[in-house]
Amino acid sequence: MLQWTDCPEGVENTEEGPSRLQCAIVPVPLDYDDPDGTRIHITISRLPSKNPDARRGVLLLNPGGPGGTGLDQPKFLESLGMPESVLDSYDLIGMDTRGVGHSSPISCVFTDDLEYYGAVPPYAVDEAAFAEQVATSREVAERCAANDDGTLRHVSTANMARDLDRIRSALGEERASFLGYSYGSALGAAYASMFPDTSDRIVLDSNIGDTHLDRDGLRRYAHGMEETFPDFAEWVAAANDRYGLGATAEDVRDTYFRIAENLDEAPVDGINGRLFRLSTFVTLYNPLSYEAAAESWTYFMDRAGGMPSGDSVVGDQAPAMDNNWSVFLAVTCNDVEWPSDVATYRQAVEQDRTTYPLFGAAGANIMPCAFWKSTPAEPPVAINDEGPANILIAQHQRDPVTPLAGGQLLDDQFGDRSALLTVDGSGHGVFVLGKNACAQGVVAEYLVDGTMPSEDVTCR
Repeated sequence: MLQWTDCPEGVENTEEGPSRLQCAIVPVPLDYDDPDGTRIHITISRLPSKNPDARRGVLLLNPGGPGGTGLDQPKFLESLGMPESVLDSYDLIGMDTRGVGHSSPISCVFTDDLEYYGAVPPYAVDEAAFAEQVATSREVAERCAANDDGTLRHVSTANMARDLDRIRSALGEERASFLGYSYGSALGAAYASMFPDTSDRIVLDSNIGDTHLDRDGLRRYAHGMEETFPDFAEWVAAANDRYGLGATAEDVRDTYFRIAENLDEAPVDGINGRLFRLSTFVTLYNPLSYEAAAESWTYFMDRAGGMPSGDSVVGDQAPAMDNNWSVFLAVTCNDVEWPSDVATYRQAVEQDRTTYPLFGAAGANIMPCAFWKSTPAEPPVAINDEGPANILIAQHQRDPVTPLAGGQLLDDQFGDRSALLTVDGSGHGVFVLGKNACAQGVVAEYLVDGTMPSEDVTCR
């Protein structure tokens, strides 16, 4: 029986009013091959149904990552306008997945002395930059291994999916529904594949294309940026009188390269070309970021060709992002075996720098997974296309990090079990995070009434 208590400090902002979330701890095996062995704990949160008479079950949530904390996600989605019908129908269950935050956290001990870029490799502008990332990746892998107490290799998508089913059981539910974003689409795909009989209504939003992130998924970042950048460029061009960054989308694209190249030569306020490219990539996650991005571009344009100033801002993030980055690497490197041949990555960087010039030399760059000290404990979870038709795949047509191809790949693999909802829009995150009324209605109707589209549907 779960013991519900106040959530850890910081999960809710007390200035916004009385606490509404409850938290509990679910013990799970560290190693599911040794179920009676070492236990770790998973901390979950609950936002109870607003209408107990309409409640039909629990909706497990995952914000992505891997490595993102999710204890506050129920309140976050509510604050963004989660439909009342969904809030009535479910207890929203947030969680820190294994290794994250308040769930037996792991650490590779990232510190300020290590210039590391977390979940997205840096843009390798030339061979020297690639060689620098090779050295950094090797050091990161060695650091993770040196600080491993035996927990690291058990932090994987397969084990997180098993944890979800343990959480379902601990909540006293025969079945559980699931809503996952970005990497959460991989976790949800694994959960629905491993537990088709106890998973209920599954929504996978902004999809990486499988149950794990591999080199192909990472390289799709470059494809996604090429597809999404024109929306930003057209927005900026329409405001050329204000920003002066180009009168056409093509002019804005040329400005992007000019700023990046200038910052490669002379960083401004600690921002070099690869950080500028990364920040632009992240801008495309949400059109609400366009205005701030355009203003920063004008700032860099005004200082183009100036003397280098400031220090890199990346190292300053390392201690704060230590847990997040550690879990990202553990899951990504443990789920599937990555090539260990440096030449493989060098060739991909050179190819994608040309094919996808906006960001190709980042998505193809080498990761610490190339030097990971342990091999995967098991194969990646295979998509199970035999089971209930209970998987709704939601996807923007233009998404920088999880492009449309990811949603299509997942839909193809699930076959008759899934339906694909695409939105003729731009950004990362469809349901609640996006503002398309058609898409909100399709997803909410499925979660509340179980009405799955009879065929793939596109919202304009």
